[in-house]
Amino acid sequence: MTGILAPVTSAFGMPLPSKYRLKGSSVTTNSSAPSSPSLSNASTSSSPKTPSPLATSFTPTPVQALPGTPHSAVSIDSVLSEATPTLTSSPTSFTMASPDTRSRPASAVLSIDTRPSAAILSSAFSSPRPRSASPSSRNMRDSAVELQHKDSARSSMDGNTTATNGAIVSSSRTSLDSGRTSMSSDWPVHPGEINTIAQLDTLPVGTEVTFRARIETQRPISKVLDFLLLRDQTHSVQGVLTRDAGNADFITWVRKINPESLVQITGTLKHPPEPIRSATHSGVEVDVDSVHLVNPAQNLPFSNYKPPETLRNRMNARILDLRHPSNQALFRVRSMVSRIFRNTLEENGFVEINTPKLQPAATESGAAVFPVNYFGRRAFLAQSPQLAKQEAISADFGRVFEIGPVFRAENSNTHRHLTEYTGLDIEMAIDTDYHEVIEFIDIFLKEVFRTVYASQELEVIRKRWPSGEFKWLEETPIIPFSEGLQMLRDDGRDVEEEDLSTPDEMRLGQLVREKYGTDYYVLDKFPANARPFYTAKDPEDPKWTRSFDIFIRGQEICSGGQRIHNVEELRANMAAAGMAEDGMEDYLTAFELGAPPHAGAGLGLERIVAWMLELGDVRYASLFHRDPKSLPTKLPGLPHPEADTTKPHHADTPPPIEKLIANYGDATNTSWLDERFQIWRHSTGAAIGWVQQNKFAMITGDPLCDRSQYSQVIRDFIHHVTVDLRLTPFWMLVSFEVQKILAAELRFRSLSCTEEQRVDADKHNSAQIDGLAAKARRVEREGVKIHEVKPDEDFISRANPAIEEWKHSRKGKQVHLTEVRPWIDQEHRRYFAAEKDGKVISMVVLAKLAPRHGWQVKWALDFPGAVNGAIEVLVSFALQNVTGKVTFGAGVSEKLTPGEHVGGIRAKFLSASYRSIVDSLGLRRKASFRSKFGALGEEIYICYPKHGVGLRDLQNVIKFFTD
Repeated sequence: MTGILAPVTSAFGMPLPSKYRLKGSSVTTNSSAPSSPSLSNASTSSSPKTPSPLATSFTPTPVQALPGTPHSAVSIDSVLSEATPTLTSSPTSFTMASPDTRSRPASAVLSIDTRPSAAILSSAFSSPRPRSASPSSRNMRDSAVELQHKDSARSSMDGNTTATNGAIVSSSRTSLDSGRTSMSSDWPVHPGEINTIAQLDTLPVGTEVTFRARIETQRPISKVLDFLLLRDQTHSVQGVLTRDAGNADFITWVRKINPESLVQITGTLKHPPEPIRSATHSGVEVDVDSVHLVNPAQNLPFSNYKPPETLRNRMNARILDLRHPSNQALFRVRSMVSRIFRNTLEENGFVEINTPKLQPAATESGAAVFPVNYFGRRAFLAQSPQLAKQEAISADFGRVFEIGPVFRAENSNTHRHLTEYTGLDIEMAIDTDYHEVIEFIDIFLKEVFRTVYASQELEVIRKRWPSGEFKWLEETPIIPFSEGLQMLRDDGRDVEEEDLSTPDEMRLGQLVREKYGTDYYVLDKFPANARPFYTAKDPEDPKWTRSFDIFIRGQEICSGGQRIHNVEELRANMAAAGMAEDGMEDYLTAFELGAPPHAGAGLGLERIVAWMLELGDVRYASLFHRDPKSLPTKLPGLPHPEADTTKPHHADTPPPIEKLIANYGDATNTSWLDERFQIWRHSTGAAIGWVQQNKFAMITGDPLCDRSQYSQVIRDFIHHVTVDLRLTPFWMLVSFEVQKILAAELRFRSLSCTEEQRVDADKHNSAQIDGLAAKARRVEREGVKIHEVKPDEDFISRANPAIEEWKHSRKGKQVHLTEVRPWIDQEHRRYFAAEKDGKVISMVVLAKLAPRHGWQVKWALDFPGAVNGAIEVLVSFALQNVTGKVTFGAGVSEKLTPGEHVGGIRAKFLSASYRSIVDSLGLRRKASFRSKFGALGEEIYICYPKHGVGLRDLQNVIKFFTD
C-alpha cells in the first residue's frame, strides 16, 4: 500500500517530523490564488528601532500609527526574517549642502539639469560632507514624517507598518528584488538622497526624488515630450520629460542614450492621468528635472524586451539577460529556497558543514570525474560531499547539511544536466528508519511551495516563463518503486526492474497526478543495480534498497537513502563495483571506528527551481551555467598586443624581439637573444634570426610573426639572403608548417633528425617518475632548499660563481644552440633554485614562449658538488609550478627521417651519417634525461635549397651547434 507522509505540527510556519499515517484529504494550491495574509509574518517590536550609525546621521522620529494600516503584499525576502532596522544608505559619492541643493555624483558624469537657470551639459563633481542635525534639517525631517504619516494608508510593496502601544513601528523587509531595504514611515526620505524605485509608492505626490535606474525603453511623442520607462531590478516607473520648444535640446540629448544605460534621475512625483500599464509602479510617475548619464550601455547583442532569443544566445550574453525582471525575480526565489533549507535544518538540530571539493578518489562509483593536477599528485573535483558527510556522522555530529558546488564530468547536453550545480545535501544518524530523512526534506519543500506560490515574484517570473498550477498534498505519497513500475506497465509501457528512463519518469509523473492529485511525490525502494556502492539493501529482499528519489512534475530533484555503516559490507560492495581502496582510506577508517546507522540525501537546487516554475531547462536557474559546451576553446590572446605583427608598425620602431618571442616564439627562437645572431626585420615588424657561416646563412626556428604571414615573410627573407647578401640559406629546427612552405613554394629539400621534446605540466606526476621519490627524500635529508627565486643582486652574486665553475668543468666537445646567459630578459623568465648552506647547487630557468607553446626549460644546471638527484627534484618542482605545455627544447630523434625532395641513395647516406654523428657526440644522453619526465617528441625539420648544398655541406650543421 502507498505510504502517506503526514506532518502534523509547525515551527515558524513549517511542520515538524511525524510518523506516517494514511490520510485522504488533499490541498490543491492554485498558483494564481491571492497571497495568504498569514505568510506576512514580520515581527513587531514595542519600541522604535535604533538606526545604524553607519547608515544614517539622524534619529528617526516615531509618530502615532493610524489604525488599520494595510499590510503589503507577501515578499519572499520577508518570509522567515525578523524585524530589523531599515538601513537608509547615504552614499559618499553624493552630498546635500541644503534642502534645496540637489546631489551630484562624485565621479564625472554627463548631465543636463533642466531647471530654468541650469539647462546645461555639465561634468559634476562633489565631495561628501557630514550631515548636521541643524534646526532646518530637523524641521524638514519632521515634516517628512508627518507627510508620510498622513499618507500611511497607502500600501507599500516592500514594507508595512504595525501599531504597538500607539507608536509606529516599521516591519522593514528586504525588498523583493533588492538587497537594499525599503524605507517606511519612521525613516523619512530627504531631498537629495538616493532613493530606489521600490520606495516611490511610499512617498507622497510632490516629493522630490533622486534615484538610479536603467532606461528600459523610450517613447518619443514630440520634440518637447518624451516618456522613459525606468527600471531598477523588478521595479519600474515612468519618467516624463516635458519642455518648452526653446528648451528641446535636453530631450534631444536624452533620446540619444542607448537602452540599458544607467542614469540618475532627479524629479518630482506626481499622479499620472491614468495608470501606467507598462510600469510596475503604475499609480505614480516622475516629472524629470535632470538626467545624469552614469554609464552608457553599448553594443547590446539583443533586446531583453522582444521575444526571447535562443537559449544559447541568452547564455552567451548572460549579464544582459540577467537584468530582465523575470530573471531578477527568479534568483530571489532561488535564494529563498537555500534560505528555507538552511533555516529548516538548523531549527531541527542540524549543523552546517563545508566539505572539501578536492578529493583523492571518485566519490560516486557511477559518475564521471574532473581530474586536477594537485602538485603532481592525483586529485578530482568532488562529485558530491557524500563521503565527507558520512565521515562527519561517524565523528558524532549527529545531523549535518551542506549547500555547495557539485561537479559531474558527464557529457550530457540535456535540459536536466549541468557539469557544475549547487547541491543541497543532508545526512543524519537515524533512530529507526531512513524515512526520517524524508520527513525533514518534506518539511523544507512544502515551505518552499507555500512561500513561492504566495509571493510577488511568481507573476514576474511568469511573464517570461508561463507555468501552470502546481499541486501538492498535505500528506505526501511515498510510492514503492515496484508500484510505480506497475503503473507504467498498466499504462502500456515496456519497463524493466531497473532505473527509469527520463520519458518513463515524466509519464509516471502524469499518472501520479491523475491518481493522487499531486505534482510532488516520493518513489521508494529502488533496485540495487541502480544505486551507489554505499546504499543499504532491503533485508527482506536484497535486490531492492532502502533508497528513494523525490519528484516534482515527473522530474527528479532528489536522491537519497540509508547508508551501509558496516565496514566489511562496504568493502565487499566496493570490490563488487570494481572500486579500489586506494584514495578511500579515510572513508573506510570512519567506519572502522564505528559509525552509527545513518541516512541522507542530495537535492539539486537548480532542478527544484526549474521544475517547480516550469522553466524548461536547468540552465535558466543557474547564474552562470556550466555544461559540456561551456568554456569554449578560444585562441589565447597575445601577451603583448602592442607587438602584434598584423597591426601597422613604424619602420623605425619595430616590436622588440623579447615581446615577439612571448607572442609567437617557440624554444629555438629564444636563442636569437644570443650575441652571435643577426636579426632581420620585415616591414610588418616580423623577425628572423640568422648567423653567417662561410657561404651560408644559418637560420633557426620559425619566423616571429602571425602564422598567416609566414609565406610572405619567408619569401621576402629568402630574397634578401640570396639576392642582397648572395648567401645560401640553410634553415634549421622549423615546424612542419614552415617546412611545407619552404618545400612547396621554394622547392627546398627537407629532413627531420630532431624533435621538440614537450611535456604537459598539467599531467606531471612526480610520484610516477622512477626513483624521484627516493631522490627527493635524500635532498630533504641533506638540508637542500628547493624554491622559486627572484634574481636580485644577492642571488645573482651567489649563482654566477657556480655557473662559471660549471662551464669550466665541462669536458669534450659541447653541442648546444644557445649560450648560458640566464639574466637576460627577466620579464619573461622564471627562476628555480636548489640551495644548501647558502650556496646555489642547482638552477632551472624557464622561458615564456607563445601561449600555444607554453614554457621552455631554458637551462637546467646541475652545478659541481650538487647533491645527487637535486636537479631532477628541482625540474619536477618547476613543472609543478606552471600549467600547460613545457618544452625542453630540441633533441635528437631516434633516426633521420627524409622529408620533401629527399630519397634514394641520398636518404640512405644521410641516415648512416646521422647515426655516426649522434653516437660520436653522445647526443642521446640529454634526450634520456628528458624522457624521465615523460617528454614526447614533436618532429622539427632542417630545410635547404635543392641546388647549392652538397652532402658534405651538411657538416655545417654540426659545426653550427658545437663549440
